[in-house]
Amino acid sequence: MPAFAVTLNEAESRYEITSNSVVAGFAEIERRPGLILFTHTEVNPAFQGQGIASKLAAEALADAVATGDTIVPYCPYINKYLRTHDVPGAKVRFPGPPEEQG
Repeated sequence: MPAFAVTLNEAESRYEITSNSVVAGFAEIERRPGLILFTHTEVNPAFQGQGIASKLAAEALADAVATGDTIVPYCPYINKYLRTHDVPGAKVRFPGPPEEQG
């Protein structure tokens, strides 16, 4: 099993998960004052089935929590992850009408 590392690529506005310098997946973000919006997550097909989307989500969200910004999960994967996993310290504002914000 290859080792994976998650890093923030500010130039590309995304968190990337890499293995041996190869980008295996990414979570795109958009920053607004006091907010970090997760807009899209993608895993390279060559790396699917290895649990890297979950590792990417966990580490990217932990980093986002450390900024103190509120997380807004527009990306369906990140949205589901936040609804099904405990992310200590996370301030989350689910998008959509108030009745959908859970």
